[in-house]
Amino acid sequence: MNDDFEDFNSGLTSPATAADPIAPSDTTPLQHATRAIFVGQGGDMTVEFVSGDTVTLYNVQAGAVYAVRVRHVLATGTTATGLVGLR
Repeated sequence: MNDDFEDFNSGLTSPATAADPIAPSDTTPLQHATRAIFVGQGGDMTVEFVSGDTVTLYNVQAGAVYAVRVRHVLATGTTATGLVGLR
């Protein structure tokens, strides 16, 4: 397969090039900071941003992609499932 864009630098507005399933945890941060999060099943999502701020995002919608740079998705306060970190 040819990748016509392999020599281009990837910025924050570029499409994601990798993904990781997210298992919310109160103790274990994500292995990689996200560029965005895909939500499989809606609910609430408590996240720690790369800035260190922690906030609950209420009523995130199933099938939506949220452009958030987070380093930790906490189990406490998170009811959304099927989360995928895009990077």
